[in-house]
Amino acid sequence: MKQLIGGWLRRRFSDPQAVILALLLIAGFALVVTTGEMLAPLLASIVIAYLLEGLIGKLEQLGAPRLLVVVLVLLLFMAFLAVLFLALLPIMWQQMSDLFQELPGYIASGQQALMELPARYPFVSEVQVQEIMTMIRTEVGGLGQHILSISLSSLAGGITLLVYLILVPVLVFFLLKDKEHIIEWIKGYLPHERTLLTEVWEELDQQLGNYVRGKFWEILIVAAASYLLFAFMGLKYAMLLAVLVGFSVLVPYIGAAVVTIPIAVVAYFQWGLDSRFAWLMVAYAILQALDGNVLVPLLFSEVVNLHPVAIIVAVLFFGGIWGFWGVFFAIPLATLVSAVLRAWPRHGEEGEIAG
Repeated sequence: MKQLIGGWLRRRFSDPQAVILALLLIAGFALVVTTGEMLAPLLASIVIAYLLEGLIGKLEQLGAPRLLVVVLVLLLFMAFLAVLFLALLPIMWQQMSDLFQELPGYIASGQQALMELPARYPFVSEVQVQEIMTMIRTEVGGLGQHILSISLSSLAGGITLLVYLILVPVLVFFLLKDKEHIIEWIKGYLPHERTLLTEVWEELDQQLGNYVRGKFWEILIVAAASYLLFAFMGLKYAMLLAVLVGFSVLVPYIGAAVVTIPIAVVAYFQWGLDSRFAWLMVAYAILQALDGNVLVPLLFSEVVNLHPVAIIVAVLFFGGIWGFWGVFFAIPLATLVSAVLRAWPRHGEEGEIAG
């Protein structure tokens, strides 16, 4: 066993570059896990910088000065977000208010439907129904307490949001303006022999940029298409549900399945199990199929193709240890792991297999 483990370690870590790469990955992982919340403004700034870098690079190729292009693109992006935020916020706030006002009625209707289950389906007992109703009351009570705690901490949250609104644009500006200087500064602390590091970084840099820009457009397109579908069908809370569907694409496979539940619940309480409910669910399923089979291949044509099992495992693993940012960066991090595994030296394997 010792010889087997020793041979494996010699094959994998005989190259000094592999050892340096392993140490950097361990240090980076530990830094992110321990200081993730403190680094949140920087992480948000890096995401926005990657989002804008594509357009900035194209304008630079036309001969425009980088500083001018960075200022112009950043101002346009901030104006776009401000218009989008001011346009959506009143509608979403009104729909959320309407939802909370009608929620007691929905709960009462749901309880009444549950009470009728034992008469319709003999295999469902009254004890099971009572347990389900108790669980619903507990969850609703916990939701109310959570909302109250959010309202009580709104002042601190508002201060944090204000800091983000000031700090993040400043960080994005300097990350874009001094991109080359920052990269050269980091290189100054790396060893001269860094072929393996360069190979992994170039692939990760390209994939991360493609992923961030692709996700941005996917969120906008899916949210807009969902709103048009829900509004055309006359579904209540169309804007609120469409925004949920848009952001659900951040969690591949799992997000689409989870966000289907509130859509089905709202449609059921609005129409019951009639033809409109069926048509809505069919149309929504078609929308999700178009997103997965048409839109995603178009937007992410240059992204490394990862197996669905690998994506789900990455979402569960990185989301469990790093929260929202782990979920958001799950695919790029899985791509990093894939790039490292492909680039990692495997000295002596060919000879051993041949022997």
